[in-house]
Amino acid sequence: MSIFITTTSVFVDDQQKALDFYTGVLGFTTKNDVPVGEHRWLTVVGSTNDVELLLEPNEHPAAQAYTAALAADGIPAASFGVDDIQAEFERLTALGVVFLQPPTDMGPVTVATLDDTCGNLIQIASMS
Repeated sequence: MSIFITTTSVFVDDQQKALDFYTGVLGFTTKNDVPVGEHRWLTVVGSTNDVELLLEPNEHPAAQAYTAALAADGIPAASFGVDDIQAEFERLTALGVVFLQPPTDMGPVTVATLDDTCGNLIQIASMS
């Protein structure tokens, strides 16, 4: 028996804005876009296409408090791997992405933190 991640989520304040950012800027691909009442089951995938990231509406008061507290404390809601963090930092900066932390060597990993424009801080990381 083995357990593996199929879907994980980030709470977003606007699903369409999040989809535009995660696909048009970060480079994810839309996997599912299914209407569910006033919202959507909206997932994106990276290059490996194995774990879906659900762009989940930030409607519940607990979710709103959670995301606000993380952002206020500078804690990323998610971390994504990149092959070349300096190149990705430069590419994203040229696209207007706001970084709260530039690439920083943390020993075995180099990390940078960006604002996803939808209520979250996101970390990108590469092995040093």
